[in-house]
Amino acid sequence: MGLNIATGLNRWVESSEAKILHAGRLNIGPRLILGFVFIILAMLAADAIVLWQFHVVGTQAERLNDIDQKLVAVLRLHSSLAAFHDRLEEVAGSGDAGRLVKEAGPLRAAVLADIRRATSALSLLPSDLQRDPTVLPTLLTIQSALPSQLDAITTLAASGDWRAVHLRLANQVRPLESLTSALVEKVDHEVGEEGAQTVLNMRRVQRRVLLIVPMTAVITLLIAGTLGLAITRSITQPLERLVEGSQALAQGNFQHRVAIGGEDELARLGQVFNDTARRLRDLYATLQSSEDRLRLVIDTIPAHVWSARPDGSVDFINQRWLESTGLSIETGLGWAWGSVVHPDDLARFVDEWHAALEVGEPMESEARLRRADGNYRWWLIRNVPLRDELGNIVKWYGTAVDIEDRKQTEDALRRSEAYLHEAQRASQTGSWRHDFLSGVVTVSPEGLRIWGIKPEDEASVTEFFFGRMHPDDRPVVEQEYGAAVLKKADFRSDFRIVLPDGTVKNIHAIGHPTLNESGHIVEFVGTAIDITESKRAEEALRQAQADLARANRVTTMGELTASLAHEVNQPIGAAITDANTCLRWLTRDQPDLEEARAAASRMVKDGKRAGEIIGRIRVLFQKGTPEREWVDVNEVIREMIVLLHNEITQHSISVRTELARDLPRVMGDRVRLQQVMMNLIMNSIDAMKDVAGTREIGIKSQPAENEQLLVSVSDTGVGLPPKQADQIFNAFFTTKSHGTGMGLRISRSIVESHGGRLWAADNAPSGASFHLTLPIKPF
Repeated sequence: MGLNIATGLNRWVESSEAKILHAGRLNIGPRLILGFVFIILAMLAADAIVLWQFHVVGTQAERLNDIDQKLVAVLRLHSSLAAFHDRLEEVAGSGDAGRLVKEAGPLRAAVLADIRRATSALSLLPSDLQRDPTVLPTLLTIQSALPSQLDAITTLAASGDWRAVHLRLANQVRPLESLTSALVEKVDHEVGEEGAQTVLNMRRVQRRVLLIVPMTAVITLLIAGTLGLAITRSITQPLERLVEGSQALAQGNFQHRVAIGGEDELARLGQVFNDTARRLRDLYATLQSSEDRLRLVIDTIPAHVWSARPDGSVDFINQRWLESTGLSIETGLGWAWGSVVHPDDLARFVDEWHAALEVGEPMESEARLRRADGNYRWWLIRNVPLRDELGNIVKWYGTAVDIEDRKQTEDALRRSEAYLHEAQRASQTGSWRHDFLSGVVTVSPEGLRIWGIKPEDEASVTEFFFGRMHPDDRPVVEQEYGAAVLKKADFRSDFRIVLPDGTVKNIHAIGHPTLNESGHIVEFVGTAIDITESKRAEEALRQAQADLARANRVTTMGELTASLAHEVNQPIGAAITDANTCLRWLTRDQPDLEEARAAASRMVKDGKRAGEIIGRIRVLFQKGTPEREWVDVNEVIREMIVLLHNEITQHSISVRTELARDLPRVMGDRVRLQQVMMNLIMNSIDAMKDVAGTREIGIKSQPAENEQLLVSVSDTGVGLPPKQADQIFNAFFTTKSHGTGMGLRISRSIVESHGGRLWAADNAPSGASFHLTLPIKPF
């Protein structure tokens, strides 16, 4: 039977192996699981057979144990009854009734307990073991008879009839012991027969187990080995093909293909492998093309490119290096490249290269390299290390870029900066920059000198510079700078600064805002010029101009002495006449007080008129600093007409005035404006002295454009010199035999100092016109 089972299992294993070998549609995981399931089922079947045999053995062992329990229970009962009888005999022999009564109870209880145990053991045995039907009834008879017999014995003992007690023990208790002896013999006989049968059955089971267990183990191992081999072959054969393909790929054979059938993971892996091989083939072709392009780029870019080993020896240089230096590739590899470095730079550069190799840090240096034509040019050289995942340097890569033009530009820039510093020093001009992002103010060296800034001063904020301004000027400058920042417009201001030693300087500052893409101010840049000397020169110039103007006035007044004397004498003479008249009215017999009073009034009026003329003349002769005030130009014109009245009438000249009403006043120096009007009127008088015909001076005032007023003085004289209309304002230019040539020049200077303009033009058909403009707002 075992051989038939083994043969069937072998056939099943062979068919299973064939099925597994052709089960390529199953994935490896399910395939392995299926094999393990088969193996586990085979092992479970073998275990079931073994367990079944063990169950049979266990059943026989339990049967034998039950028989032994039956025999033990009966033997214990027999022993208990024997001990019961012997103890009662012993107590009865002592003749102590109390002791008998006392010990009878426990003895009876022990015997009854053994009877119950025996009955229970016999009742629990399988029905096929209870062959003698008298065993249980016998036990029940003993159980029912023993108590009554023991009660009778104790009663007899209590009555003192010990002979009856002994008879009772012999006739009633002893038969019970005989019954148990017979019961023991029956049970022992049955146990012997059952034990022999059980031992025989167990030996049969043992032989079956010894046969089935090895067969089961062999069959299980056979199934496991067959399945394992089949599954292993279904995995290892495709893997071998994949390994073969990988080796081919590693050797660069991208045309190799792996042939794996089925639909499992290995088949899909084979498909992926073949697809990867195709992609690698394409990528390799692309990589080759990229490497060719990269090499072309490296050889073409306008820079030297190289690589070096970890020890610093060069192992690659590009074509550009070879073309630039004119050396062979053997000369550039290793450490032979030093021949192209300028002798003055070689030692320093090599030291820097060795230092970079020691610390493993990037290197940047500048050195002169020799070209193929023998000329040296400056190059910027950089070397950087390439490290592996452990941080070890595996390669150095370097480049060199021609910076000769940049070097020349830097030199030119340094020279320009030096020139700028020198120019700023010579012109006393300092530059400044106010960074609005950081609030920092930076100043050029000349600016530091102008502001008297020392190295220990905290001169990086605007407050420092505002703090050095003159207290009277600071509010104005702060307002002007704030307005420029608010309007994002240029800044321009003149102010004074006070240095720590008390020195006062005049500064002219200008600034320009720089805006970002959002229209916000990024910085203000500008200059600060020390104009102290210029201010002093301007003051001296103004004083010289004032002196020259006064000299011109004195000269003019000298020329007008006769006319001025006539103008003064006329009211004085009238006053004298009025005084004489007044005396005559008073010296009459009957003084005429009304006539005398009228003559005295005329005398006072003429005296005032003479005083006014003398006052105007004194002002024109006065020497002093020009003072600015609000001046009525029409009033100035009228005053000069009055002052020059005699000169005008002497030459039979008429004056025509067109003075605008409500003409705005101008801020200026009254005396100097009077001088301008006097010069212009005198020029017109001189131009018409020798002219026949109509002699007329026209004076006109009117508002003009751009918040200015216009004054014109025209005449009918000889006109302007041909093609010399503007030269008449040059110093010392004159067409008069007695003139100094400074009148018109001084007049133009005075007008321009007031922010105006003076020019001349011919009149048609004769004469000339002089026009001047003055700003209404303060200049």
